[in-house]
Amino acid sequence: MAGDRYDISALEARWQKQWVDRELFRASDEPERKSYILEMFAYPSGDIHMGHFRNYSVGDAVARYRMMLGHDILHPFGWDAFGLPAENAAIDRGIHPSEWTEGNIATGRRTLKGLGLSYDWNREVVTCRPDYYKWSQWLFLLLFERGLAYRKGSFVNWCTSCKTVLANEQVEDGACERCHSAVEKRDLEQWFLKITDYAKRLLDGLDTLDAWPENIKAIQRNWIGRSEGCRAVFPVEGEEEAIEIFTTRPDTLYGVTFMAVAPESPWARRLVRGTDAEERVERYIEQAMARSEIDRLAEGREKDGVDTGRFCINPLSGEKVRIFVADYVLATYGTGIVMAVPAHDQRDFEFATKYGIPIKVVINPPDRELVAAEMTEAYVEPGIMVDSGPFDGVHSTEGIEQVAAHLAESGIGGATVEYRLRDWLISRQRYWGTPIPMIHCPDCGVVPVPVVDLPVVLPENIEDFLPKGRSPLADVPEFMNVSCPKCGCAAQRDPDTMDTFMCSSWYQFRYVDAGNADEIFDRKKADAWLPVDLYIGGSEHATGHLIYFRFLTKVLKDAGYLSCEEPATALVNHGMVRDREGVKMSKRLGNATSPIEVMNEYGVDALRLAMFFFAPTKDAISWNDDAVHGAKRFLSRVYETVTGLIPRVAGSPVEFDPDTLTDRGKAVRRKCHLAIRRNTDGFGADLKLNTGVAALMEFVNELRDIDPADIPEGDLPAYAEAVRSIVRLLAPITPHLAEELHERMGGKGTVFKAGWPEVDEAACMTAEVEVAVQVNGKVRGRVTVSAKASEEEVVAAAKAAPVVSKHLKGMQIIKVIHVPGRLLSIVVKRG
Repeated sequence: MAGDRYDISALEARWQKQWVDRELFRASDEPERKSYILEMFAYPSGDIHMGHFRNYSVGDAVARYRMMLGHDILHPFGWDAFGLPAENAAIDRGIHPSEWTEGNIATGRRTLKGLGLSYDWNREVVTCRPDYYKWSQWLFLLLFERGLAYRKGSFVNWCTSCKTVLANEQVEDGACERCHSAVEKRDLEQWFLKITDYAKRLLDGLDTLDAWPENIKAIQRNWIGRSEGCRAVFPVEGEEEAIEIFTTRPDTLYGVTFMAVAPESPWARRLVRGTDAEERVERYIEQAMARSEIDRLAEGREKDGVDTGRFCINPLSGEKVRIFVADYVLATYGTGIVMAVPAHDQRDFEFATKYGIPIKVVINPPDRELVAAEMTEAYVEPGIMVDSGPFDGVHSTEGIEQVAAHLAESGIGGATVEYRLRDWLISRQRYWGTPIPMIHCPDCGVVPVPVVDLPVVLPENIEDFLPKGRSPLADVPEFMNVSCPKCGCAAQRDPDTMDTFMCSSWYQFRYVDAGNADEIFDRKKADAWLPVDLYIGGSEHATGHLIYFRFLTKVLKDAGYLSCEEPATALVNHGMVRDREGVKMSKRLGNATSPIEVMNEYGVDALRLAMFFFAPTKDAISWNDDAVHGAKRFLSRVYETVTGLIPRVAGSPVEFDPDTLTDRGKAVRRKCHLAIRRNTDGFGADLKLNTGVAALMEFVNELRDIDPADIPEGDLPAYAEAVRSIVRLLAPITPHLAEELHERMGGKGTVFKAGWPEVDEAACMTAEVEVAVQVNGKVRGRVTVSAKASEEEVVAAAKAAPVVSKHLKGMQIIKVIHVPGRLLSIVVKRG
């Protein structure tokens, strides 16, 4: 910087050392006014890039801002260190996943510390270390004890490249979300968590999350997928057990002419076992399951299936109904078996037309009668029930309830609620994960590892950890072979490891008591800090992590370990960072820019300022190093302006009468408080930090042209206030420079304990102001009034304005809200 030049690197290193020495970011275990700020922790598959830096720096700015408000801050960091990304990267490099992961953690930690982020490193967690995953295993045992963890055979998603099972949430458009390889179905014994037991609470809880983005809540509502409908039981000829179906249209039950079974359903093979149809049905099942669910459900695709040769009985009409296996039915919907009503469902209509299955009309439009032979498409609207026994003539909307009630009275079904959400599949056939703490005994069955024997340590000296279609741990006898804790006989451990989302769905709780070796966390400490006040991360986790961590919060509350029902009060999704070509930055794509390279050239503060100035936190940005160059020039102007003014304003009183200022002094004070207002608003729910930065730039540029010697004595208090405010407003954005300037002003201690400046709304006003006028919530016009106008005077001006008065004509004013200098809101009703 010109004039009083300083060494940026030395300054940043100096203040970072002081923060560490003062333990500025060390959180208390007994907060008085708490703010728990948390960004989603990192996958250590490489160094930190600009996308990470944006996420972490936003959280850092909020933590520093709230510290200035007088809050006790918990702002921790950790590493989501298990899972496929780290293991695949290690395999590509021919090294052990532990070596690769720990090396990346060391590099990432060094980078984050170099960036001066306000983390309490005493609370760091690393999920691949036994002191952490011991408690992931403990949590699994708690779930098992409460009947929420179970093992069963099921058709599951199998990634052909990663050679492991995937949860439904990890499949995108029929491909693995990680490697984008094709996903197929395999029948395997796997561990599941019974998240479906919490479907209603997960859905209802969304209504309490007022500070979560509406789009995330909408995505979760759709994923949980509540459907009100009816259960009905269809006896199968020659079987003691009946088929159970779920339908939202029980009013069409008399129109069922065939049954469609999903290829993954156990009924598909059971129905044809030992029959002439077994070979062709088995062949069809293999073909169907080779197709992705996206392909099977695609609009316009010709429906196909295979006749099983078996029949079930319509429980209401007594008619025999043919049973098909059809790939347009998914095992994840309802019971995986659909009652098909060709006359009133388009997919069923297309299938019936193709295979010559009868079409039976049971709902007529109100104005005409349908003839099945003349139909070219299904009739799916409400109407009048016909050919439906005792329900003939009933409107179909009423028939839904009446048929459901009749089924319930007859003991063959009834009204029910189904959810689209399916249980969480957590088994993984990979090495790099938390071992599942269960033992398989030939006599006792599946037995949990005693809590006192935790952790079940992942063996490091393993010769072959490459994926091979089953867990590599199965080939490690010293790991696998154990004694049954129940009977003492020879037994074997479960060879699978847990989905990494298991580790990342409770880490927010471990931070409150990270060093506790005796329990997952201390309840008193948890109650002091939880829930998280602000959680920052990507929207891509809407149907995975952001549901899983809500589920485990509710489980821990039910088990008596937590008081909170939800893990985070507020959620902010940061926009992605793209490269110059508009492609998302990613280590996998090789287009990631390191913040260290930019920091070394321009300094951390310039990098932070540029990042915040690009756009609101929620918006995507395209990274450009030129922006950092501009930010550095601006910080040079800040330094020159503030240090130039300090000698002139030193010793000016903090308290003063604004009315004694000159017009120029009042104008400076107005700009100052407008900047305070815009920066304070910028830290609101939307985190539009860019607007605050813009206001600061305007204000500094105005002060820059002032010669300190020309400032009248009477205006010095206003300029001193301006200098103090600039430094404090900059503190969350450019903390190193703010600390330096705070010290040069004679400030004691850290600027982050100096307080956040308060806006004086009166100072923001001009002689005249333009006020927006709302009528019943809609802006109808604007009026110009005196800055000191009373509410009555502003109302009178609004009534006199033609653009507003026409909306008040014939109306009675029942309420007025006046925000001086900004807004007049009028609530009216017809007089």
